[in-house]
Amino acid sequence: MSTPSQATVLPAPPPEARAVSERLARLIADEIAAGGGWLSFARYMELALYAPGLGYYMAGARKLGRDGDFVTAPEISRLFGRSVARQIEQLGRLGLDEILEIGAGSGALAADLLIELEQRGLPLRRYLILEVSADLRDRSRDTIAARAPHLIERVAWLNRLPPRFAGIVLGNEVLDAMPVNVLERETHGIVELGVAAEASSFRWAARPLAGPLAALADPACFPLPSYRTEFQLAARAFVASLAGVFERGVALFFDYGFPRHEYYHPQRARGTLMCHYRHRAHDDPFFLPGLQDITSHIDFSAIARAGQDAGLELLGYTNQAQFLVNCGITDILAETPAENATAYAPLAAQANKLLSPAEMGELFKVIAFGRGIAPGLLGFARGDRRHTL
Repeated sequence: MSTPSQATVLPAPPPEARAVSERLARLIADEIAAGGGWLSFARYMELALYAPGLGYYMAGARKLGRDGDFVTAPEISRLFGRSVARQIEQLGRLGLDEILEIGAGSGALAADLLIELEQRGLPLRRYLILEVSADLRDRSRDTIAARAPHLIERVAWLNRLPPRFAGIVLGNEVLDAMPVNVLERETHGIVELGVAAEASSFRWAARPLAGPLAALADPACFPLPSYRTEFQLAARAFVASLAGVFERGVALFFDYGFPRHEYYHPQRARGTLMCHYRHRAHDDPFFLPGLQDITSHIDFSAIARAGQDAGLELLGYTNQAQFLVNCGITDILAETPAENATAYAPLAAQANKLLSPAEMGELFKVIAFGRGIAPGLLGFARGDRRHTL
């Protein structure tokens, strides 16, 4: 099931990939039928991304890197991981010698951190990776084995949060891939948009608000008479779950999004849902389910509130550029002489991608929660924007 308009402009998948998508579409259609003809978008997104053996992250297709659908900061440059390592080093001096990375993707960040921290004289005792995708577990294991083979015995993969954890939690582009509920203000009030099946395609379908969403649907979140937006209930619940197992340490999340007053802005009248397929971005979540990524920008004010309500302290919030500069990315870049153009030019281009406001520097944000750790994190030494949340 796909949308004809998207099918005409996006590359066609190979037959075996299309067959997987069609199987997933039938699974989704069956669940819609079982639910009386309507499925919440959060459930649709959960199935499209995580249905066992069929969802985008579960079916084995290559997702990250030049041959996939998108690239993340650790794949763009090792400058990212080396800079983040300096923040982790500061925390390591406080006795935090374990990392729990949520969704490690290709394993590039894990490999960079393991190597950099060892070189800086602060080797990690343990590096845990929570990864629900068997494909990405294998890929991250291969990456670490290739780049840091002598350190791989310190790495362990998990299927769920541990019962207790003290250390550093990292999540790079994790919250944006958690299922979202879609709400829309229309003539007769605020409704929830879900998914209905129609012939050989899916379509949006509205129903009255019910349950927790009804209480969360603040009219201030709908600044125009016709306005669509996303509520990240799953991401908020995850942060609360993390707080339940967090004994001591710091959690850092890197993702794209805005504080509340920018998130619910008139210019985002059609919401922030975005799909990624073969390095092309579009806004049709019903195109080839299972073969494309589906994401939503993050309401960082809501995430901050979820962490604080669960007992975590908000330790910092800033954009990615400020965080990386505070952590010394320019000093790391300067280790390569500018006169050596062959080596320096690609690094400078990578740094620009990470730091430029026109690239990832401003849209991507970093938020930090802590427990048992005093404020004063290196990455937020300047330009902390907690007051905007």
